[in-house]
Amino acid sequence: MHSFLKHYHPYIVERHGKTLLPQYLGMYRLTVDGVEHYMVAMRNVFSNHLRTHRKFDLKGSTVDREASDKEREKDLPTLKDNDFVKEGMKIYIGDDAKEKLIETLTADVEFLTKLHLMDYSLLLGVHDCTRAEQENSERIEQEDEDNNGVDDDDDSETGSGVDIRQGVGDRWCMLGSMTTPPDSPHAALMRETSLQYETGIVPELDIYAIPSSENAPWKEIYFLAIIDVLTHYGVRKQAAKAAKTVKYGANVDGISTCDPEQYGKRFIEFLSKAIE
Repeated sequence: MHSFLKHYHPYIVERHGKTLLPQYLGMYRLTVDGVEHYMVAMRNVFSNHLRTHRKFDLKGSTVDREASDKEREKDLPTLKDNDFVKEGMKIYIGDDAKEKLIETLTADVEFLTKLHLMDYSLLLGVHDCTRAEQENSERIEQEDEDNNGVDDDDDSETGSGVDIRQGVGDRWCMLGSMTTPPDSPHAALMRETSLQYETGIVPELDIYAIPSSENAPWKEIYFLAIIDVLTHYGVRKQAAKAAKTVKYGANVDGISTCDPEQYGKRFIEFLSKAIE
């Protein structure tokens, strides 16, 4: 990590923030019963006020790249490349946004390749706007039923007797319900600014968000970032590649373990096809 940061910081400065690499907020060493544990805190890719309805971890490989049955039992399973392809998923952001996104991804991948890094993923979160509106309507109906006949004149909580969530839809965030990165607005500002954007995106907070294009078949908001960028292609990974080559054959291009140049090229090719 220390070695990576020596190259990471100049790159971030050079790109003027135009990167999908992780934003590191802190590094910690915790000693418990004489055993050292190392932790890295990164900025959350997803939104804290827009629900993530679907989640994918994409590497551009096809061998053993589908979610297990156990994973699918989760409320929000992490799906993978083969799941993405089988379901006919696309990232509908339009030609202009695609060009800018691919340029950013290409620059990031070239940076990682120069450092001999591989095995990273594109973390994709999908916020379904239509589904969110339906969920919000159902929630309001349920709240109306629960509050039927209850006196709502008590204004001790908000000072006005008005639920601060009403009128915000699926974009509401309760004051004090989350912590924020050092460069984020305060919680009160979050609530105010979230009302100013019809899409529900708060640019100061949702830095990884891209709305679907006007011509998209459905209205969605995508959250995209590159994660797991610290795997060096050393002896262990070379051995893993050899083992997978023996198992699946030398002509299998879809194995996740390969040299950084091949990995980066395949990664960009896969995403270029996935984005429209």
